[in-house]
Amino acid sequence: MAEKIPYIVESNGNERVDNYFWMRLSDDQKNAVSPDDQTARVLAWLNAENDYAGAVMKHTGSLQEKLFGELRERIREDDETVPYLDNGYYYHTKYFSGKEYAVYYRQKAGTDSAVVILDVNILAEGHDFTGIAGTTVSPDNRLLAFGTDHVSRRQYSLQIKDLDSGELLPDHIQNTAGMAVWADDSKTFLYVSKDPETLRAATVMMHRLGTPVSEDKIIFHEGDETFSVQLGKSRSKKYIIIVSSHTLATEVRLVEAADPGKDAVIFEPRVVDHLYSIDHLNEKFYIWTNSGGAKNFKLMSCPVNRTRMTHWKEIIPHRPDILLENFEIFDDYLVVNERIKGLSNLRIIDIENNSGHYLDFGEETYTAGISINPNAGTTMLR
Repeated sequence: MAEKIPYIVESNGNERVDNYFWMRLSDDQKNAVSPDDQTARVLAWLNAENDYAGAVMKHTGSLQEKLFGELRERIREDDETVPYLDNGYYYHTKYFSGKEYAVYYRQKAGTDSAVVILDVNILAEGHDFTGIAGTTVSPDNRLLAFGTDHVSRRQYSLQIKDLDSGELLPDHIQNTAGMAVWADDSKTFLYVSKDPETLRAATVMMHRLGTPVSEDKIIFHEGDETFSVQLGKSRSKKYIIIVSSHTLATEVRLVEAADPGKDAVIFEPRVVDHLYSIDHLNEKFYIWTNSGGAKNFKLMSCPVNRTRMTHWKEIIPHRPDILLENFEIFDDYLVVNERIKGLSNLRIIDIENNSGHYLDFGEETYTAGISINPNAGTTMLR
């Protein structure tokens, strides 16, 4: 049993007792070459627990090896994804036998050869663990932003790679959520900085290439500790979307990709029990929402200059027997992911005449969902 040492934790004006606070180690303690007294105590307890588990489970050793072997045989070591077209380039990833991590490729449309843009196996050299997040290419196709985590805390360092020279730029940002969202100029991006203690995704920052990270501008800070922040970009590429969310509420803010330094504008203020997400294409916002008691969600739209709920118009009503899970908008079509009697269904709706049909998968049971579709003008769905 771990030793109990009472410690008073203060949060939001409240106090609670944490008997195991002594086990919390800082990043400096975790990365130190020589453990201090606290780290040594924590390691001693972990090693004792591992020894105990090993002794109790010793008789299952051969079974564990058998199960591990069976599961591994089901995974192709030399696998690759289907390429997708984005801004004139096809992108895909590959895995190779004997390698632990993916290799990212891209191929210019109309050419025959793909080029490696990121080999995670190289980044992982010398590390026990490597995680990659948020690989995003700049609008001019020249720069790749990506986040790396070598500790397994989802605390990513943002790096920028010049895809022409293959070199990493000096811009290196620590303690982020791992994703950069590019502005139109391909020189500026927004990212989310994490609280160094709680690791809550809390603050949206703006960075300009070639400038010190210390000069990065705060675009938005989420002051409510029960909320966390995410970033995205609209289908139209016109807006950077800031989402503040917790279990029971959502609030979206918008920043123009052409002018990312401007103040973020609230789309619809947060209200307890209201969950929503938005997208934008062809001068219209689309809203997935549970407003008005729509437990299974409904789809609505509004003009660009009137985003408050009073201006929302219904596209797909709430239905008590159908769960609207998500949606994807295209220039001519709207694709919605609906769950009916436990099964996922994809419905294609013609935006011009509002006619629609469901994709027939020819099976009684199956799993279906919307994949990567970066090109809004396509007539093919992934």
